[in-house]
Amino acid sequence: MKNIFARFTIMTLAVVLYAGVFIQHISADNGVPFEDINTSYAKKEIIDLYNRNILTGTSNTKFSPTQSINRAEFITVLDRLLKLDPALSPVSPYTDVAKSAWYYGWIQAAVQLELANGTSATTFAPAKAVTRQEAAVWIAKALKQTNTATTAQTNFKDRQQIASWASAAVAKVNDRGLMKGDNSGNFRPTDPITRQETAVLMDRVLQHTSWAAELESDPDKRIVIGWQYGLTTSQFENHVLQSNVNTLSPRWYYVGKTGTVTDSTDVSLVTWAKKNKRQVWAMVGNRSDQEATHQMLLSTTARNTAVKQLAALVSKYGLDGLNIDFENVAAEDRVYLTSFITLLAEKMHSLNVILSMDVSPDLGTDWTEAFDYAALGKQVNYMVMMGYDEHYDGSQVPGSNASLSYDQKAVNTILKVVPSQKVILALPLYNRDWTLNQKGTVLSSEYITLPEQNQIISSYASKPVWNPTLGQYVASYSKQAIKHTIWIEDGRSLITKYNLAVTKKLAGVAYWYIGGESSDIWASLRNAEKFFDYTF
Repeated sequence: MKNIFARFTIMTLAVVLYAGVFIQHISADNGVPFEDINTSYAKKEIIDLYNRNILTGTSNTKFSPTQSINRAEFITVLDRLLKLDPALSPVSPYTDVAKSAWYYGWIQAAVQLELANGTSATTFAPAKAVTRQEAAVWIAKALKQTNTATTAQTNFKDRQQIASWASAAVAKVNDRGLMKGDNSGNFRPTDPITRQETAVLMDRVLQHTSWAAELESDPDKRIVIGWQYGLTTSQFENHVLQSNVNTLSPRWYYVGKTGTVTDSTDVSLVTWAKKNKRQVWAMVGNRSDQEATHQMLLSTTARNTAVKQLAALVSKYGLDGLNIDFENVAAEDRVYLTSFITLLAEKMHSLNVILSMDVSPDLGTDWTEAFDYAALGKQVNYMVMMGYDEHYDGSQVPGSNASLSYDQKAVNTILKVVPSQKVILALPLYNRDWTLNQKGTVLSSEYITLPEQNQIISSYASKPVWNPTLGQYVASYSKQAIKHTIWIEDGRSLITKYNLAVTKKLAGVAYWYIGGESSDIWASLRNAEKFFDYTF
């Protein structure tokens, strides 16, 4: 009988890279992909996982079943099992994971989703062999077993050798039948995992019917708004095709002091959206003109004019909805703003179209006093919480544009009076580069896109440090002897905020603005959509 320990351990993915593609080989004579697996107890599992593109060999003819698996290889196998994509983020804290390495994107994908950590704040040790207890921790995280209660106990003879950080995971995966001890009753927590053992482990996950079904399921449908700003219609469309945006919000309409609405509709975008199965919720702005907005809101005639004209535009162009973006509204206009939105909502609902409204986080200032969350929330279909500008041009203290804690507070506040299914969290695709004096206070700040941010970090060889409280990397550099600091927005930071939307069961997310992103973030966010919706 084969060693029970061996059948329940873990393996690795050793990948051969040639001209940028993984080399795979299938023997023409017997259909077996590798010449060295015929005597392996995991032969069937290896072939099945190879055919699923989860495992590959150490060469085009060999699998090396008894060879240990390293950290980069195991993470790659795990990502593929979870149907994740490589995340080629330009921001990484690890000095030993080269951007040119074949495993770079796989490690980034796992780290961004908190499935794996480095061996230190700056090293990942990709070539280091994975131990059995490390494998237990990683598979438990991947299957979301770390937050579920268990009465399982580790009764292995060598349980005292299991590290405290791994004991709960070992108990969980043992209880789930994924990893067992050897014939002597030992778990061997510090022993390296072999490639054939990994094959058996991954196969056992797929043999679990409900887990396998979950891995084949589609993510839940959420609203994903992308605002148009600074791009031509053609450019906007091209960016949207690369993204996961399903709702377009072009800046087409502005309401003046008499209620007259300017019309900049591009009919070609409406046609394109319908063809590409996207909705259009055109933005309606007030140009942040407080006085003109006050005059419009104060006048019953002007409010009615605005509502009538907006309804006509919706009908004329066949729009799916409107997105109201009134900013810098005077606190004294709170009641009048609610009256206007109530009137507009009644009209939009009669047309069977969506009415959404952008609101800022309630910081107890006049900037947000005009937003009556509770009253507005009863009228509109969705309220879009603009989770950014935590620190802005003019802030006396440098800091994040959108820290996780800031967004958490903003969301928790609005959820006290508005149902979660009506709330959308807006995330930033832009940032600020802060220039500091010797005391660390602000000299100035510069608005930057994410590609510009990434170029700065690369040019000055900045060393980003992850701050779990902020949910962001922070990097500093010196330019002409003057210190700069950036609270970085990247795939990882955006994932932490996206997870907030999922955890709070919000209706979706929005991005200000399409065109400000670096192309890598969409793979990261697609990974988040998949992984956070898995229920194992």
